[in-house]
Amino acid sequence: MLTKPNQTEQNLTVYAGLDTWSDTRILEALVNSQERAITATRASIPQISKAATVVAERYSKGGRIYYVGAGTSIRIGVQDGSELPATYDLSEDRIVYLIAGGKAALIDTLADAEDDTAAGTAAAETCKAGDVMIAIAASGSTPYTCAAAKQARQNGCAVISIVNNSATKLGALADVEIILDSGPEVIAGSTRMAAGTAQKAALNMLSTLANIKLSNVHDGLMVSMRAENEKLKGRAARIVAQIANVSAPKARAALDKSSSQIKPAVLLCAGAETLEQAQNLLADTGHNLRLALAKLSTKE
Repeated sequence: MLTKPNQTEQNLTVYAGLDTWSDTRILEALVNSQERAITATRASIPQISKAATVVAERYSKGGRIYYVGAGTSIRIGVQDGSELPATYDLSEDRIVYLIAGGKAALIDTLADAEDDTAAGTAAAETCKAGDVMIAIAASGSTPYTCAAAKQARQNGCAVISIVNNSATKLGALADVEIILDSGPEVIAGSTRMAAGTAQKAALNMLSTLANIKLSNVHDGLMVSMRAENEKLKGRAARIVAQIANVSAPKARAALDKSSSQIKPAVLLCAGAETLEQAQNLLADTGHNLRLALAKLSTKE
């Protein structure tokens, strides 16, 4: 239960007469609220770091990542999670979405679904020890999301909450609570705005840091990226060429040998004699390209 009013529902007197303002004044108020959202995200860096460590540790040991929520919150969660397989080669079957109202609610407005605690509990039954749940709710009190988080905790699943209010039920259920103090909305209660911006930024930071910890980034480059179209194949070749300091043709030839996998292609260009040797180097170093390159250099 909230111990103070839900700030995302507050109607501030400073916005009285908003609908009579000039376009410029309205848009300035909106952009100011977006800036507050980013400031709120910056303040939560320590908690986001802790959350990323939990996600990386659980995933590296075979656990699944669950995103749970309703309305805008889960739409933002799905956007974050659905981009991870292509960007970082995470397994689609290890990223799970618990959506109030089901997939239809990603497009249709099924507002009453967020009140269905039984559905939230049932959806989280598949969570188990070793998994991690990212539960998102601006209010911190969404019944479906809270019920799912409670069930997940009971099953031994780690819970990370992302909320835009303090002292919430969802926050109390979490192992790691990320509070994004984005403040009241310009349009009271419209949490797709500042609260949504803060949620999106926090999720970007969380999943990116987790994947850096999972060795899917090298020098700011996506070394686990899936090169599945011509644009991405060109990007993969540039990544290999940059890291290994070789020509584009040599990078492309190495990618052809490695079935478009960037890390082994880099090692082939850096001196690995065979694809098998490159793959063994990666296996021996936890698929950390930097460590694999260092190990390769000591063998030369």
